[in-house]
Amino acid sequence: MPPAPNYRRILLKVSGEALMGDDAFGINIDVIDRIARDVKEAHESGTEICMVVGGGNIFRGLAGSAKGIDRSTADYMGMLATVMNALALQAGMERVGLTSRVQSAIAMNNVCEPYVRRRAIRHMEKGRVVIFGAGTGNPFFTTDTAAALRAAEMSCDAMLKATQVDGVYDADPKKVPGAKRYDSLSYHQVLAQNLQVMDAAAISLSRENGIPILVFALSEPGALAKVLRGEGRATIIEEK
Repeated sequence: MPPAPNYRRILLKVSGEALMGDDAFGINIDVIDRIARDVKEAHESGTEICMVVGGGNIFRGLAGSAKGIDRSTADYMGMLATVMNALALQAGMERVGLTSRVQSAIAMNNVCEPYVRRRAIRHMEKGRVVIFGAGTGNPFFTTDTAAALRAAEMSCDAMLKATQVDGVYDADPKKVPGAKRYDSLSYHQVLAQNLQVMDAAAISLSRENGIPILVFALSEPGALAKVLRGEGRATIIEEK
């Protein structure tokens, strides 16, 4: 049997762009199904899981604002995109036999549950994966900040950020061949070096609540379960 996971309850942050796969736009169902299988494997190892998903594969608030849409309106449009992604992930979970619930910070009762902290915790205690949509429900806040907020509210032991690379680098390793990779960092180092892992509000909120952040690559099947067991390749950000 594989070793037990290192964390009892975690929040997994997935970007909207990750759901595109090799497509230029939208939701790639093959990617959704692979993520669902990875989440199921990690969940079956004994870890309670909640998720926050971005919406950049459909609409990004900052980009819309730059093109002339009022910033608040653009951010609300981005929040609706995250709910679409959350529903797609829920469908993927159902296809692999994993029970899940979508909770939205913007009430849309005909589509999903409203965000209720105690209900979300109860879902996880009953073995369900909870997928949080619509960010914080407020404009001017990113889904990274929403992830840090929900991780704190859910009393998570760690927040895992799934990316396209296997950790944190001092430059984009896809563009800079000699980019330095970090095995571990402090919250202060991330902020002081402006490493762009997550926005400053998310890093600060995680530091205040003592929630370590693990950054890993989503592309390798089974990577989530490996990271939870301490076997996978990831950069850990925590107080030093």
